[in-house]
Amino acid sequence: MKTMETTEILELLDANEDLYIIDVREDNEVAQGMIPGAQHIALGTIPDRLDELDASKPYIVVCKAGGRSANACAFLEDRGFDVTNLEGGMLAYDGELEFK
Repeated sequence: MKTMETTEILELLDANEDLYIIDVREDNEVAQGMIPGAQHIALGTIPDRLDELDASKPYIVVCKAGGRSANACAFLEDRGFDVTNLEGGMLAYDGELEFK
């Protein structure tokens, strides 16, 4: 499984790269904030929402700490998607923002 550190995604966001980010956290977690441009698809709903994803696009998958997004990546990889897990999830992402 491909992984990415938060410093990498911040650099891509700063460079205005076209990113396809899936946030697999629950509604109450997403209400506290998301990465700009991310699409919210809670982990448990991914099988029912596959038609919303484009298999030709590379996705970055994020959750709170990296575990659920790793599960989502495994599921999506098995179905032919190009996915990268954001290591440390939103905890690491928010931590990096504090140090910028």
